[in-house]
Amino acid sequence: MHYQKPKGTADILPAEAKKWQYVENIAQEVFETYNYHEIRTPIFESYDVFERSSGESSDVVSKEMYDFHDKGDRHIALRPEGTAGVVRAYVENKLFGPEQVKPYKVYYHGPMFRYERPQSGRQRQFHQIGVEAFGSTSPDLDVETIAMAMQLLARLNLTDMHLVINSLGDAQTQEAYHQALVDYLTPLKDELSADSKRRLTTNPLRILDSKDAHDQELVAQAPTILDFLSEDSAKHFEAVKAGLTSLGIDYEVDNTMVRGLDYYTNTIFEIMVTSPAFNNTEMTAIGGGRYDGLVKEFGGPDEPGIGFGIGVERLLLLLDSQAAALQAKPLDFYIVKTSEAVEGAAFKLLQAIRQNGLSADQDYLARKVKGQFKNADRLHAQYVITVGETEVETGRVPVKDLATGEQVEIAIADFTTNFAGVLAKLAK
Repeated sequence: MHYQKPKGTADILPAEAKKWQYVENIAQEVFETYNYHEIRTPIFESYDVFERSSGESSDVVSKEMYDFHDKGDRHIALRPEGTAGVVRAYVENKLFGPEQVKPYKVYYHGPMFRYERPQSGRQRQFHQIGVEAFGSTSPDLDVETIAMAMQLLARLNLTDMHLVINSLGDAQTQEAYHQALVDYLTPLKDELSADSKRRLTTNPLRILDSKDAHDQELVAQAPTILDFLSEDSAKHFEAVKAGLTSLGIDYEVDNTMVRGLDYYTNTIFEIMVTSPAFNNTEMTAIGGGRYDGLVKEFGGPDEPGIGFGIGVERLLLLLDSQAAALQAKPLDFYIVKTSEAVEGAAFKLLQAIRQNGLSADQDYLARKVKGQFKNADRLHAQYVITVGETEVETGRVPVKDLATGEQVEIAIADFTTNFAGVLAKLAK
């Protein structure tokens, strides 16, 4: 039988995995400069976790969720996004207590699952890097979150970034806008797509996010949510815009942007990037915003939250033009053995190098000396150490720089007792 990976999944082979590690490491470095720390939550949760957070009317819940009943007849879902699980963990572990420093800042990375049509940069099992911060309504935190997202992309050397922001307002705003949108769209109901007709009674705001071309024409003339912002939401949005301006971050306000999940409130944003990987068209690299009612929805206190998510597969497509920065680190040392008699000594030397934090390898296929040198070339080793019976007797080994051809002799004992001296001799 011929086994294949499921549709919409991918094998991440070692050469590719190096690129993933590069992105994850840069993200960790950036996040920790903003005092974020890692959190890890389960890959599957109770179905209700995602239904409550994402909204029953969202595509994620109504069309894309991988859900099932387990052997205990519990309704389980593979996580389609990261925020809901983090909020559940925040509430369940009572991370909102008075002893906690606020805002409480965390980041995460890992696989997510959505049943959708696979395409370039979009898989059914995909990977997301995200951040969440709880406990502050300050517009300065909105600005910091956006600035951190921009800094991450800049650290990855991405250019042609375009920041788009909007405000979805607070509960008062959304209630007033909901009615205005229903009043506008009801006379047009017969012209709406089937999905939008359903959403007109469940969540009309979702119609603004419709991909149907005629729906888009109809909502182009719809009232804008910015005209319905409460006084508090309007002040908050103005403060966010002023904060971005003070940091020299350019932005565009798009009053039709709603994001794909129902939990957002007030500030939302997307960072678009133009790249040859997507035929020089704009695509979303990072998206996020505030969700000030979500902690309370999960049974916690009425605490605010804000965050963003990054699709790693898409991000890697954007980084393909920077292949040099994503290459695997070459092997530092390769040990060539001239006979079976020196295997013990060679192994001790190998482990001494590794224990000093550098990479090293040797032959495990009984190759001849010539074949071992060829293997060192294939592994792009920087140095080759030849270990023979004479070298073991004298206690000294030749170390050859494969790039320059230069060779020096170094005492075997120095690899264990004076590794800094070894590196100093090689650097001359």
